[in-house]
Amino acid sequence: MRKFILPIYYILIPVIFILIGWFANVAWNLPRNEKNIISEIKPRPLDKYSIENLSSVSVKTSQIEIGRVIKDYPTFTSYEFSLNFDPTLTNGPKKKVSGLINIPKSSGPFPIIVMFRGYVDQKQYVIGTGTQHAGEFFAQNEFITIAPDFLGYGDSDSEAGDIFESRFQTYTTALTLIKSVEALKTRSLKVGSNYINVDTQNVHIWAHSNGGQIALAVLEITGKLADFMGDYDVTKYSIRSYLDKINPNTKMQIHHGLVDDAVPIVWTDSLVKRLKDLKLNISYLKYPGADHNLTPSWQKAVENSLTFFKSSTVVE
Repeated sequence: MRKFILPIYYILIPVIFILIGWFANVAWNLPRNEKNIISEIKPRPLDKYSIENLSSVSVKTSQIEIGRVIKDYPTFTSYEFSLNFDPTLTNGPKKKVSGLINIPKSSGPFPIIVMFRGYVDQKQYVIGTGTQHAGEFFAQNEFITIAPDFLGYGDSDSEAGDIFESRFQTYTTALTLIKSVEALKTRSLKVGSNYINVDTQNVHIWAHSNGGQIALAVLEITGKLADFMGDYDVTKYSIRSYLDKINPNTKMQIHHGLVDDAVPIVWTDSLVKRLKDLKLNISYLKYPGADHNLTPSWQKAVENSLTFFKSSTVVE
């Protein structure tokens, strides 16, 4: 065996010296710089908005301030509300977000429905657009409804300069609002000199269109494209990646018009199948001939929603 080992040594020695020479030549010809060359790490400021990172953040509550009367009805009153919060959830500067709150005139206690609207052009938007009519219907039936305008809309402060950050800050707005609503059990809701009897044990969510994505993201976070796609792992920001984080005790109802030309029915079918595969408590209602806004079946849809909310409200 020894006579075969020696030739291997003879071969390895020149190869090693050749490689050493090659590396030395490369090193000698590298550009000289007095400073050390350190590769820069590209900042990723949107990492804080991933579903996982938002799930680990302690969301602070904010005082819900009731402002001017928008309209007075026989059984309830519509007010503008506002709250101030840090939309980055990093103890940064605060911004004001406005919205619409409907408060029944009876004695209560009133369960609460937090409402999230879909897309609306900023130029056409007024406070309450996208949730106003449904909110009025629920308020007539003894629910407080509260719907944020989101930053950049209504009387809110400006949204973030980055289109993706603006999108993710709808999540932080929703999280802060829900946390603040739940905190009303220790920080009362005050209208003028009157305190409202709020049932914080029964907080529901209603959402339409894009607001549905916000609602699902909130459920995942709480446990109860080009440049962005190049720099970030988009799966960390996708609600479909975290559906299994939704609290299994959550009850959901999904509505879809069968002639909806904005959201294909197959998308909702796929989402519902996934939710049912996860053994979540979900009911799925389809409306023949109804469009994206559930017209002409809107009244039937909100009645179904009211029945759902009433059946989900725990009376002590």
